[in-house]
Amino acid sequence: MRTLLITGNWKMNKTASEAEPFVRRLVELVPKADPVEVVLAPPFTAIQAASQGLPASRPFGLAGQDLFWEHQGPFTGEVSASMLKDLGCSYVILGHSERRQHFGEQDEDVNRKVRAALRSGLRPILCLGETLEQHDTAHGQDAVTQQLMRGLEGLSQEDVGNVTVAYEPRWAIGTGQPATVDQAETIHELLRQLLVKNWGAEAVQQVRLLYGGSVTPGNTKELLSSSIIDGALVGGACLDAAVFASIIQIARDLASA
Repeated sequence: MRTLLITGNWKMNKTASEAEPFVRRLVELVPKADPVEVVLAPPFTAIQAASQGLPASRPFGLAGQDLFWEHQGPFTGEVSASMLKDLGCSYVILGHSERRQHFGEQDEDVNRKVRAALRSGLRPILCLGETLEQHDTAHGQDAVTQQLMRGLEGLSQEDVGNVTVAYEPRWAIGTGQPATVDQAETIHELLRQLLVKNWGAEAVQQVRLLYGGSVTPGNTKELLSSSIIDGALVGGACLDAAVFASIIQIARDLASA
């Protein structure tokens, strides 16, 4: 059985001086994450401060929100996989819809980033999802199929086994209108079938499929009660320690049942 993964994407929120006390408060509310896995994704400037807020037991992991595919060089403003590793990150979010929408990231860019992450020992969280227009015109499944296959193009079975896939319909992000469980399950079933078909059932057995898009304490239980949804990529709701703690606790209760 796959361990539920709850990832909190802070996006462009919280300064370094805000990050450490926030994490300390979250640890007070959730001293341990077992039997689920919890990962925090602060902005680059706050990763070290967030790490300093964690106790020696490290109940939560850390993730970068993006990376550049080169190891080092003249790439002003970019951050490499090795830089994230050095700060204690074990995961990195790649291909987020906001990167695609606001910064023009293409599937080929995401694929290069996934490869760079894996080379450095980071576990990519590959995000994919359809726009409202694609959703309304019944092209949503085509869109997520293309994003998955191009994002993972050229990867070995071993590499794919270290990837987490997050389905985040772009029409649900920040809108307060999440996908229904049936809608999420339909896409998750499609993604699982594609993974098995192209990389084999054994290789992708432990690949977790997360849902992201207006996740709140009010819909977490219903989403995570599904046997084919392996966790959540949480946005706005992770910025309040008490709210995020309640999401984690719901996941813990479900995993312990």
